Amino acid sequence: MTHVERLARLRLIRTPRVGPVSWHQLMARFGSGEAALAALPDLALRGGGARTHVAPPEVAEREMERVVALGARHVFSDDPDYSPLMREVEGAPAVVIVRGDTAMLHRTCVAIVGARNASAVACRFARQMAAELAARDVTVVSGLARGVDTAAHVGPLGGATAGVIASGIDIAFPPENAALQDKLATDQLLIAEQPPGTEPLARHFPSRNRIIAGMSHGTLVIEAAPKSGSLITARRAGDYGREVMAVPGHPMDARAGGCNTLIRDGALLVRSSADVLAALQANGAPEPVPAPSAPAPTPAPSRAASSSARAL
Repeated sequence: MTHVERLARLRLIRTPRVGPVSWHQLMARFGSGEAALAALPDLALRGGGARTHVAPPEVAEREMERVVALGARHVFSDDPDYSPLMREVEGAPAVVIVRGDTAMLHRTCVAIVGARNASAVACRFARQMAAELAARDVTVVSGLARGVDTAAHVGPLGGATAGVIASGIDIAFPPENAALQDKLATDQLLIAEQPPGTEPLARHFPSRNRIIAGMSHGTLVIEAAPKSGSLITARRAGDYGREVMAVPGHPMDARAGGCNTLIRDGALLVRSSADVLAALQANGAPEPVPAPSAPAPTPAPSRAASSSARAL
């Protein structure tokens, strides 16, 4: 793809009132960003709307330069580095900005999400689940929020974990996760849909959640209140035909209400990483690598051998 075409595609998605759905429709109709961009003003007038003010080329150029300066890159929906699962979703992001290793998007991906004010037990369980899944060559996906998300990213460090954020790729939120976010960008994978410099606004989080669900073969919820944002991710996963899983909790714990409701409504009850792996394989996800075997214990020397050694 030429620089001119990439610039045209970026200008198209940064144009007001052009969202991911309309971007894909325009690309399908006109075949290129350049052609779609040229036709856009007349299309708006023919539709009875006001003349569309297309994003200026200098705005897109500045964004591209800023992204490169941050050590990141734009990945469009038909680029090889784009998540193959996300590409299947209607309204998938036209372009994402990434730092890190996009090869991990071509493995089995599992989202682990949950409460920001999660209990210590839930965080410990999330770390354990993430570590065990990463040991089977599974990419753990989460949103870099406090609580369960943070635990899900910390568990597999050294394995594979991808963080999807609601801000620009240069903005850390929450601030206390700045070091973790930078580590993911350096050693793992960091993904943002918003342009650099964008602060995380409330309306950006549902969009972030759809990416988490869309790029994952299944979504596991660990502690979530009945109106938690994690349930948005779970609903999206269900809409996309992906596996929805939840860890049950005590009925009197408000933080478990969302998970218990998901299970009541048909989500898979999860007790261990084995449950997750079995569900994914049943749904046709790539088979993970075999579980690492424990090293064989070194046999203790016999008494006779010990006696001989002492005699020598």
